[in-house]
Amino acid sequence: MAVFYRFDYICITYLENMQSIACKSSGELFEVAEKILKAHQKERIFLFYGAMGTGKTTLIKQICKVLGVDETVNSPSFSIVNEYKTKSGQPVYHFDFYRIKKVSEAFDIGFEEYLYSGYYCLIEWPEKIEELLSPDFVYIKIEEQADKSRLIFY
Repeated sequence: MAVFYRFDYICITYLENMQSIACKSSGELFEVAEKILKAHQKERIFLFYGAMGTGKTTLIKQICKVLGVDETVNSPSFSIVNEYKTKSGQPVYHFDFYRIKKVSEAFDIGFEEYLYSGYYCLIEWPEKIEELLSPDFVYIKIEEQADKSRLIFY
């Protein structure tokens, strides 16, 4: 498990304790999603860190595909949360906290109920709600490389 220290609600990771995958194209993301889910079979809460445009939503789309979601997966930038259904009817919750200004906005949508529902929660911009998160969740960091490939830590 990775070690995390929180300073001013910014999660700083010791990346050497995490597994990593180099991803040269979006065509490789389905396999990346499979590896991440296989490595964390019992976990249900995944936190996605990365600069704007690094591919957080794109990776989440592939994770949803691996989980059996057939519907269109889009970033819930304005709605904060989207709910998708797997083929077996299980919900998958996709959050995007980029636009929230206060943690209380997460409470307003019932975030804790989603979080402890036992279903998958895929969270973009978790740094906006750091104080609500546990170090036991799966932290995923996406870094864009100079050649435009991605290095994905999990």
